[in-house]
Amino acid sequence: MILIVDDDLAVRTSLGLLLKQAGYATRAADGSAGALAAVRAETPALVLLDMNFSRATTGDDGLALLHEIKALAPLVPVVLITGWGSIALAVAGMKAGAAEFVTKPWHNDALLQTIGTVLALRGPGPAAGAPPGRRALDKQFALSDIVGEDERLLAVLRQVGQVAATDAAVLIEGESGTGKELIAEALHHNSRRRGQPFVKVNLGGISSSLFESELFGHRRGAFTDAKADRVGRFELANGGTIFLDEIGELELASQVKLLRVLQDRTYEVLGDSKPRRLDLRVVAATNKNLAELVAQGRFREDLFYRLNLITLRLPALRERPHDVPLLVRHFLAQLRETYQRPGLRVGAPALHWLQAQPLPGNIRELKNLVERAVLVSGHDELTPADFQQSGAAATAPFAAPGAPPVPSALTLDQLEAQAIRQSVAHHQGNLSRVARALGLSRGALYRRLDKYDIPYDEPAG
Repeated sequence: MILIVDDDLAVRTSLGLLLKQAGYATRAADGSAGALAAVRAETPALVLLDMNFSRATTGDDGLALLHEIKALAPLVPVVLITGWGSIALAVAGMKAGAAEFVTKPWHNDALLQTIGTVLALRGPGPAAGAPPGRRALDKQFALSDIVGEDERLLAVLRQVGQVAATDAAVLIEGESGTGKELIAEALHHNSRRRGQPFVKVNLGGISSSLFESELFGHRRGAFTDAKADRVGRFELANGGTIFLDEIGELELASQVKLLRVLQDRTYEVLGDSKPRRLDLRVVAATNKNLAELVAQGRFREDLFYRLNLITLRLPALRERPHDVPLLVRHFLAQLRETYQRPGLRVGAPALHWLQAQPLPGNIRELKNLVERAVLVSGHDELTPADFQQSGAAATAPFAAPGAPPVPSALTLDQLEAQAIRQSVAHHQGNLSRVARALGLSRGALYRRLDKYDIPYDEPAG
């Protein structure tokens, strides 16, 4: 049963008919006394609560009733109904325990989607027994691109499996390089929207002047440089999932525009005043602490609560060091094919060395280390020295006491050129042997020799 609390008979009737047509049983109340009596008589599955149901318009009556409902039935989700003028009240309600808020006038489809999502997230609770391990999760969900067996990571993957089937907004937090985009893709591929577009938007690279054009699109002539129509990212993602990466970098002026779109699920193309409806799932990611940005006045509190119905925090790689060998072997499997070196492998000493590194760049840094080691190594089995030579941290436990720091400023191009020069010298200019040693075709080797201006006159005979 869904309990509707509103002092307006027309609103109660309208919501009651909408929910009945959607298959929900309902009860209605016009104020605190009726609402509390209904909760005592039968615990509702969900409460739709208007913020003002008396002559006063401060919202205090709605907040007071929310506290009383939560005291009586703390597990019952409450969805607040509010006007744009009282968004601040809705945020206060979220702090007090409300699950979501919907603005008036609501859109029927969006409201039903919100109700369905909140009810699905409430769920029956976890089953008895041990939580599923990696093998069980892989059988149930599509997670093959995510490597690791650490319990911290598995806890995140269990949450992915739980919320993927809903349309809940998800905020993914984690340091740079921890794999936030992979988690966003997993949410999409395990959802009912899996056959629809997954559109990534790097908000850190979009200025406020281009925000509306990039996100909503524009018509030709909408502004000086609009020489052709442009389809916005929201339109491209319609029906699927939009991934708003680096949400913490978004400027305040753009945050207001994004909030309205996420709340109303409508937008306008620049140069076209006709509103367009959106049906998509929103996943955002950040390497910043949004709660701190809110406290500093650099991120809107109402947008923060709109985005983080569900928050997933990805652990740093140093928090799950036992996953390092799995990741290294995963990267090597890819590099065997890329560089046509089927014998590539990594020794136990190198794996222990890598596990001891701080790796502030997380998985991304580890992947770069492995690829650099492959490029500079002249043999198939990688050792700690190969990783030190490729530019790893100078604090390696395998380094000799008093040894100078290992240079770490080489780019991949510089490392590749260095590896080719070493191989050419080792094989005394025999390019056939050099190509085989590096896993390249002769044509690919010639292109690299020209690129790096390396002489390649082969010796006669």
